[in-house]
Amino acid sequence: MARDGPREGRPKDARDKDKTMFAVIKTGGKQYRVESGTMLEIERLAAAAGDMVQFNEVLMLGGDDPVLGAPFVDGAAVQAEIVEQKRGEKLIHFVKRRRKHSSKRTKGHRQNLTVVRVTDILASGAADSGVAPATGSGAASQSAPAASEEQE
Repeated sequence: MARDGPREGRPKDARDKDKTMFAVIKTGGKQYRVESGTMLEIERLAAAAGDMVQFNEVLMLGGDDPVLGAPFVDGAAVQAEIVEQKRGEKLIHFVKRRRKHSSKRTKGHRQNLTVVRVTDILASGAADSGVAPATGSGAASQSAPAASEEQE
């Protein structure tokens, strides 16, 4: 049985039928593939619900004309609206030393998260958009100026 091509006999991939504009962004040390309208839970951003933020670290733009950055795509950005600030579900870290040691320890952790809705993907003109860039956690950025004020 001869095959006409590498995709012969396999189901069509969802990416084959629709070439919508998408971007790969980097925030909080992670990478996300986003399209317009995508809802994301990302690391906490220093912004209130309802604010617009702009992610300038765009690694790739995809669609009809894909563009790869080295490491970032010049002039590209992704704009998003902050939906809410929340905390993730609790993760339990349980340590038990077996046999003669008879010690146990339980620690829990809840990550601070920001829920954002992607509104627009800009291939160029990010500097002229007038939207504030997305910055990290508000707690970390507020503690740094307080330390410098104490030294004065």
